[in-house]
Amino acid sequence: MKFNKWTLGLAAVGVVSLASAAKADEKLSAVQTALSSTTISGYVDTSAQWNFGTGTGTDNYKFDGRGKSDGFNLNVVQLTIAKPLDESEWASGYRADLWFGPDANTLGTQSSGPGTGADLAIRQAYVALRTPVGNGIDWKMGVFDSILGYESVESGNNPNYTRSYGHSIEPQTHTGLLGTYRFCEEVSVSAGIANTVGPTINQRSFLVATTANGGIESYKTYMVSAALTAPQSWGWAAGSTLYAGFVDGFNAGSLANGPGKQTSWYVGATVATPVTGLKFGLAFDYLDSGGNAAFNGAFYPNGNDIWAAGLYVSYQATEKLSLHARGELASAPSQVRTLVNPGVGPADNSQVWSLTGTVQYDLWQNVISRVEIRWDHGDETAVFSGSTGGFTQRNSLMVAANIIYKF
Repeated sequence: MKFNKWTLGLAAVGVVSLASAAKADEKLSAVQTALSSTTISGYVDTSAQWNFGTGTGTDNYKFDGRGKSDGFNLNVVQLTIAKPLDESEWASGYRADLWFGPDANTLGTQSSGPGTGADLAIRQAYVALRTPVGNGIDWKMGVFDSILGYESVESGNNPNYTRSYGHSIEPQTHTGLLGTYRFCEEVSVSAGIANTVGPTINQRSFLVATTANGGIESYKTYMVSAALTAPQSWGWAAGSTLYAGFVDGFNAGSLANGPGKQTSWYVGATVATPVTGLKFGLAFDYLDSGGNAAFNGAFYPNGNDIWAAGLYVSYQATEKLSLHARGELASAPSQVRTLVNPGVGPADNSQVWSLTGTVQYDLWQNVISRVEIRWDHGDETAVFSGSTGGFTQRNSLMVAANIIYKF
């Protein structure tokens, strides 16, 4: 083994031994080998937002709110440290997504519960493993994103800056075990088990004082999803995808209907077209939530299920310019609002329409830059806040600029 001159000099005067130096060098080499395949990435997400009128901000959908109205915002900083799975049969790796900033509080994964105001949260943190069964099963053990939804929890991965109502009612984060198996290039299935619907890390359903399922230590959350992809032989439709899945388990609080058993269903599709750069998307979310009559002194109505249906259109006009639109109809907007911001607003069974248009032009390298206009309309009652407080407006109009740097 070769030693540098500094090590040899220390050995000559008796400060170190060559044997200990050799062992230290071996340990350092092992650490360097382990870290050689580790990647560090992330992004910084910022925005400027203007809500027309006075006091007309909306808390109806996730990662927005009156706190972001009429000003500049740091949304979130994500730092990702990961070692992806390689192609070997017994591959192993890991991923940790750390969030810093106001959106970390909305994420709600803090082990001490959501809303702690720490501006710090773990989005994902799991060990990745592969077992050579058939084509290979890829496993995630730890904290991972939900398997449902058209939109990602990362704003930069979505066609629009603001989130949909459908995304807002979906499960977001689970602590458990998830396996994914690809039968072929066109068919894959994921299935898993988790402590609760989430998102609080390490949460247990049996530790919640409730009349439904309380004290049953074996009670867990189960999830299944499937993805179908159109093969290349389908011509212009090649690459189109169809998704379906459900998550069934226990939610320990924060829902409009209180703690209790709930089931989330999702069906979505991305459809290619004969027009180059043009594609459509469809998404339908249904939250079957049967809460308890009372929890911690508060009354929660039973049977107030929530659903949302969305239509997406995206067109890649040039290499840098893309246009995106989303139309959505959602039921019980105040229930969605209470889901996103617990305790805000009364329950109702009305509906809300939403239209969102986004223009994205990637002028700078590694930067997503886009401008968005969004209009929400309550078709039966006022669901947006007015200048005098409370919910006195049926319409909410917003213009936003979103700048994200990815590294």
